[in-house]
Amino acid sequence: MQVERLSTAAGVELEGPLLLRPRVFGDGRGFFYESWNQGAFDAAAGPTRFVQDNHSRSAAGVLRGLHYQLPPHPQGKLVRCVLGAIFDVAVDIRRASPTFGQWVGAELSAENRAQLWVPAGFAHGFLTLSEHAEVLYKTTDFWSRDCERALRWDDPQLAITWPLEQLAGMAPQLSAKDAEAPGFAAAVAAGEVFA
Repeated sequence: MQVERLSTAAGVELEGPLLLRPRVFGDGRGFFYESWNQGAFDAAAGPTRFVQDNHSRSAAGVLRGLHYQLPPHPQGKLVRCVLGAIFDVAVDIRRASPTFGQWVGAELSAENRAQLWVPAGFAHGFLTLSEHAEVLYKTTDFWSRDCERALRWDDPQLAITWPLEQLAGMAPQLSAKDAEAPGFAAAVAAGEVFA
């Protein structure tokens, strides 16, 4: 497995998120790769325990996020796209971090087989770039309605450079919850970020 640290648009390396690329073995019959290996992951990211696997399917232009869970049930997520392509984003919402409010993003696709590790303390979201995308992700804690939060996907303070040009003029499709999500400054003022 190849492990890459990601940098923000300003060239600052974000401590935490990792882009993981598996070794793929293929020939005329098809391919094989390890999509998950506890020992290899722990060596890259530190000891981690996953408790749940999620699977979502999204149509072109669907934007999910930016989602996170606060303590006592924060979630780390290991995300991969097994059908189609997405632009996946992690936003640092750890108040004590030198990169607080900064983000990284990467294209994950069935073709590149890359995975994004989004540790607890980061908000997560993705934009579907293909006609459909199926996303699988492991989580380090169970879903908690009381701890779940969202940030506005297009908050100007975060200034995420979503690849909207790849939507051929289509506006992102949002859930009602995501469309009504507060901005970053409001979440900080309400204390709904990590210490």
